[in-house]
Amino acid sequence: MKRVWMFALTMCAMMVPVVAEAQMVIVVRHAERADGGAGTGAAMTSGNDPELSEAGKARAQKLVAMLGDAGIVAIYTTQYRRTKDTAAPLAAKIGVTSEAVLSGDLPALVERIKSHKTGSVLVVGHSNTVPQIIKALGGSAVTVGDDEYDSLFFVAPNGTTTRIRFKP
Repeated sequence: MKRVWMFALTMCAMMVPVVAEAQMVIVVRHAERADGGAGTGAAMTSGNDPELSEAGKARAQKLVAMLGDAGIVAIYTTQYRRTKDTAAPLAAKIGVTSEAVLSGDLPALVERIKSHKTGSVLVVGHSNTVPQIIKALGGSAVTVGDDEYDSLFFVAPNGTTTRIRFKP
């Protein structure tokens, strides 16, 4: 009986590093746009690739404070400036080059995310792509409104999804 107990303890101890190295995916929507956002109709007049507003720049800086020590090993954005600009301050702080993946190429994005077996991965998407990304990773169904910029979604390897709201 003592041998079985020791075997069980040894097996549990061996599993701890595997759990500790499991990947976490953090998914956020880009920060506020200078043109007022997708829901305002301004996107039709100011082009499809606006820069961040002052509030958006402040929110991007807040991500540095919140995720600077999160063990992020990769950052993925879309081809749009607003996602790149949202990720840029954090990428500079942690020394990781962000990689742009076409916003409509969900399979390619998921493949890249899953190629990282350890550490955390940050994905900066859009109000319509964040829910798709989370679902493709096995996470819970979520919604992101056109005027919502304050959510961080943490998707664990088992699909558990946690939403945290933050203000700049």
